[in-house]
Amino acid sequence: MRSSPMSGERQGQVRVVFTPSGKRGRFPVGTPVLAAARSLGVDLDSVCGGRALCSRCQVMVSEGEFSKHNIVSRAASLSVQGEAEQKLQLRGTVADGHRLGCQATLQADVVIDVPAESQVHRHVVRKPDEAHDIRIDPVVRFYYLEVPAPVLAAPSGDLQRLQQTLKADWGLDVHGCAFGVLQDLQSVLRTGEWRVTVAVRNSNQIIAIWPGLKERPYGIAVDVGSATMAASLCDLTTGEVLASAGLMNPQIRFGEDLMSRVSYAMMNPEGEKVLTDTVRRAINELVTLVTRQAGVERVDVLELTLVGNPSMHHLVMGISPVELGVAPFTLASDAAMDLPAADIGIQVNRGAHVYALPCIAGHVGADTAAVLLAEAPFDLDAVSLIVDVGTNAEIVLGNRSRLLAASSPTGPAFEGAQISSGQRAAPGAIERVRIDPNTLEPRFKVIGCDLWSDDPAFSERASDIGVTGICGSGMIEVVAEMYLAGILDPDGTIRESADSGSPRIVADGPTWAYVLSEGSPGIRISQGDVRAIQLAKAALYAGVRLLMDRLGVGKVDRIRLAGAFGSHIDGKHAMVLGMIPDCDLDKVSSAGNAAGTGARIALLDRSSRALIEAQVRRIEKIETAAAEQFKEYFVAAMALPHQTDSFDELAKSVQLPGRQATRANQVYQPRGLPNS
Repeated sequence: MRSSPMSGERQGQVRVVFTPSGKRGRFPVGTPVLAAARSLGVDLDSVCGGRALCSRCQVMVSEGEFSKHNIVSRAASLSVQGEAEQKLQLRGTVADGHRLGCQATLQADVVIDVPAESQVHRHVVRKPDEAHDIRIDPVVRFYYLEVPAPVLAAPSGDLQRLQQTLKADWGLDVHGCAFGVLQDLQSVLRTGEWRVTVAVRNSNQIIAIWPGLKERPYGIAVDVGSATMAASLCDLTTGEVLASAGLMNPQIRFGEDLMSRVSYAMMNPEGEKVLTDTVRRAINELVTLVTRQAGVERVDVLELTLVGNPSMHHLVMGISPVELGVAPFTLASDAAMDLPAADIGIQVNRGAHVYALPCIAGHVGADTAAVLLAEAPFDLDAVSLIVDVGTNAEIVLGNRSRLLAASSPTGPAFEGAQISSGQRAAPGAIERVRIDPNTLEPRFKVIGCDLWSDDPAFSERASDIGVTGICGSGMIEVVAEMYLAGILDPDGTIRESADSGSPRIVADGPTWAYVLSEGSPGIRISQGDVRAIQLAKAALYAGVRLLMDRLGVGKVDRIRLAGAFGSHIDGKHAMVLGMIPDCDLDKVSSAGNAAGTGARIALLDRSSRALIEAQVRRIEKIETAAAEQFKEYFVAAMALPHQTDSFDELAKSVQLPGRQATRANQVYQPRGLPNS
């Protein structure tokens, strides 16, 4: 029988093209699609090793052009469905129009499409607050094996035969084996009648084993903040976030800020142990919350990633934070850490590991490294400013050519502390403020109610939560609005009531205060409150300016505000206040929980670990406390928005009050650059 012109030059062979990869080759008639895909390096998933058990290797035959000739019909290009495929399709495991790559064999020239759900290195489509897609290539994978039973004539150990099967079926040269696996190995093999699923980490170590087929490994990304902690449970195969949970860091009872906790560790003989035990119990509580929420067993959690500031990082690891509390603020190690979860008391599978991202400097931790991983400024030509605002603001500035990092001691004012009516972000806290520049009358929003305070339904809607105080984002907005409305001078002084004639401005000892909310409790913004915000924002701005000076730039191209607090800051008000430098407002945005996103990237894509470790090594660390110019920058940044720096981009969108006449038109010039 004469072959068709599309069957290739070689008798008995057919040509196959895989999409979307475009990889192609020639194979003998009867070759399984999965075998052809593996031979060409096509991204086609399989756990069961071609035994029609896992249904991961589903493919579709494409219509269209093959070379210069039409493809033969779909029915003729692959073998007919066998009993195994028919059963799985009846159960709904195999989608209509799909074939199992391990069962379908090549019969004629064909184009085969590998759908996204069948790809090993699939991507999770990014959500609006994520920096980029996540490549799914986890450090832990499942492999289904049928291990030969032992025979008297050829004695060998069960582990050795299992390793040989991994080599024969999957091409894995696995020599490492967790001791717990070895302890359970013989009973699991016999319970499963020599059919088992093994979890292999880094392609070289067996960390868990189950009888029969098991399909889903899980991992947890943990973000340990000084105020709040969060965890996300992910399916390591699909990248899907199955459950998320958060809770307050219980260490707060030992001190609101990190230095208070370091002092506690220094002043109490068992202080370090108490702090470590407290945060580890909280991590285990998070593990319980997310696994229960998703209906997953703790023993099925095989990998964790961990991010946090240096003090939290050290305490979770059981390392003393004392040296971080005194100059020169030395880390025990700034390298990434990879260790068994059991070593730090995390109660998951006993073979599971924890990967802690690297720290950057004494006050710039693994959480900032995670933000870098999520935001990837090292892939951009544009100069990015990334700020994680908190008690210590972590600042990263740069692009693909050069990156700098520093921390700036902003203090707790941005979190509502040291403010007369301040509180943490909780229901009842004022979080948004607008002031009419003509009447000086305010309106505001509180957490827990979506109405503005001047809405007729506000009182009824907010009656259950009330107006209890003002949080950090509310303070930023009210001080910025007070400046825009003329209530504040550029130096931050609240003007006398006679200047405005508004009953909202009232005497407060020798100074004045602005009444934001009447009633009980009344919310007033005092002169001391304004000064506390000025000190905090000046420290942040001075740190940013120091980095800009070192980088040799007078402007930044984009600004990203990260962290739980940063994600709630309005960029325009932050710029009016002078927290951040002048920039096109369209280029100022929230990065959301970028640290949590970075932790998830490190969990789901093992190549990202080497990437962030390399990037952290090239970051230039700047110690603001040791910089001669910091004080100068700090003093200039006390003014609103700044004593000397121009805000031309901001002025395009906001009518700024008149600047101080003496230096109103001076423009910042970084050291080493000529005046233009």
